[in-house]
Amino acid sequence: MILNAQVNTNYRRIQAVLLLLVMSLAAYANDETPNAQQARRIFETAYDRVFGNEGSSLVYDVNIIGVFKTKGKIWLKGNKKRYSDRRVESWSDGQNYYKAIRKKKKVEIYDPTSEKKDKYAARFKFTLDDFNYSIAKQPDGLLVTLKQKKKAKGTIKEVKALLAPHTYAPIRLRIKVAFIWTTIKISDFHAGGIDDEVFVFPRSKYASEGWKFETVD
Repeated sequence: MILNAQVNTNYRRIQAVLLLLVMSLAAYANDETPNAQQARRIFETAYDRVFGNEGSSLVYDVNIIGVFKTKGKIWLKGNKKRYSDRRVESWSDGQNYYKAIRKKKKVEIYDPTSEKKDKYAARFKFTLDDFNYSIAKQPDGLLVTLKQKKKAKGTIKEVKALLAPHTYAPIRLRIKVAFIWTTIKISDFHAGGIDDEVFVFPRSKYASEGWKFETVD
């Protein structure tokens, strides 16, 4: 009986030690450095200012390794979106996505969740938890670097976001998809105060000017 009691006691001690070891490893795995914690907090603040429910607007200048270049203005608010450049204007009210192609004088109508509506935007699939974060001061702002974790499945491998020091307004983004870097320069950024009317497609205007309408599956 004494021997069995000792065996049971030792078994419970081993269980307790193993439990503490597992808890310690879990705590260690989630223990980010102060730099990483600060970087993620600042990036999330900037991300919320751009994509949050209060809305935002900005002027963008995109360069994908010199092959594709465009500039224009974009408005965002929750699941609503509008942008305008020299080739295209688009409106998405969360229910429908309208793309007015100037040269063809044609309006294409999409489901707002369809990847067909923008072949370039579809490449940039992004989840905040996919990355390890770090931050460093630069002469022109705060540089937050995101590097994709090994088991992450998103298309974006790395992000270098230059943010304004106090407001965290975006200044420049460099985004790596596979081995290709895209540079996005941002100016005239405003957060909040975006009216929902901005995202409503002015159908009567385009109908009166003789544009063709096409629903894309």
